[in-house]
Amino acid sequence: MNKPPRVLFVCLGNICRSPLAHGVFRAQAARAGLMIEADSAGTGGWHAGDPPDRRAQAIAQAHGYDLSDLRARQVTRADFDRFDLILAMDRSNLRDLQSLRPEGARAELRLFLHPAQDDVPDPYYDGRFSHVLELLEQGVERLIAELQRA
Repeated sequence: MNKPPRVLFVCLGNICRSPLAHGVFRAQAARAGLMIEADSAGTGGWHAGDPPDRRAQAIAQAHGYDLSDLRARQVTRADFDRFDLILAMDRSNLRDLQSLRPEGARAELRLFLHPAQDDVPDPYYDGRFSHVLELLEQGVERLIAELQRA
């Protein structure tokens, strides 16, 4: 029996984009009957232990996603062996992850909006959480289809 895929979503502080992606992914994967292991983390550790931003929680809840159990954490070198796929929300986070990645690590590392290679914008300062959620839902839909084909 194959192990469920393990997916890590990564943004800067792990309070907006990556917990939203995590929540959307686990809900949509469950609806699709896909067994997965998911987590989220930030390249920075400023918010470690904090719940997602209240605006992220509000938009998630309004669309039927529950983020209440999630807490911010910083990505670690061990994550590169624990997860099969590590998805960065933007190019800056991808570069940070590439520099942190241990030699010989097994995880595939790429941008979340693959294959489009676009960044998911950070809504922390501009408040565009609805736009970000829309991008994340579309990206998660593509990701689930990809995992179902694998």
